[in-house]
Amino acid sequence: VMKLNPQQAPLYGDSVITVQLTEEDKVEDDVVFYLVFTGSTVQHCTSTRKINPGSLETISPGHDCCETVKVALCASREGRPVLVVAEESFQFVQDEAYDAAQFLATCAGNQQALNFTRFLDRSRPPAADVDFLDEKVALAFRHLKLPAEWNVLGADQSLTENIPRETLMHFAVRLGLLRLTWFLLQQPGGRGALSIHNNEGATPVSLALERGYQKLHQLLTEEEAREPDSWSTLSHTVHSGDYSVKHHRGLDVYMLTAEA
Repeated sequence: VMKLNPQQAPLYGDSVITVQLTEEDKVEDDVVFYLVFTGSTVQHCTSTRKINPGSLETISPGHDCCETVKVALCASREGRPVLVVAEESFQFVQDEAYDAAQFLATCAGNQQALNFTRFLDRSRPPAADVDFLDEKVALAFRHLKLPAEWNVLGADQSLTENIPRETLMHFAVRLGLLRLTWFLLQQPGGRGALSIHNNEGATPVSLALERGYQKLHQLLTEEEAREPDSWSTLSHTVHSGDYSVKHHRGLDVYMLTAEA
């Protein structure tokens, strides 16, 4: 039996999983280990990296629904068949960050909800919490299946640019959420939101300046602004038909996801 720690991951994945090997599985250096996660409709295969002879590390894949899946630890050596050396169960769950992303996505045009996010801001969370929130909510947002007509400014595009209102972009900038701001900028309505004034006459750009968020202000105003560095340690995904391959740059782990 292998031990997985933790034994669950959020739906959007990208969290570190440690695999403890049993005595008999600790083998020579030329053995490569993979984890295969089998869900009801999709299957993921992830590479691993050795931390020490008794333990491996990998990144949890993003999954399509909340469920318990079977995880198989596979070992492969050149010229030998692939062996399944251990099996364990693993759970994908919907966490608070996922709930938050879903809430924000649905209230993109809802002024009452967006004013609630302003109320939240008064209890300024410490910087470490903001960074954690930023990473998790941005990952969860990327994982949501947003409808084709989704827009940062909400569904009602008939609102003219000059009606003062709160936007999701105001929210992301006010809290200093770099990754979420970057994500929203790439979405329909993202750039348009930058010039919208709220009831105090602030735009997301002027908020970034007023709060002294230099990196964020740069991101919003520079023509050729690149992804925030903090983001690139996360992962990069390439889709092809029913398959997708994801590279987690931080741990240098790859994962392949396919329709089961």
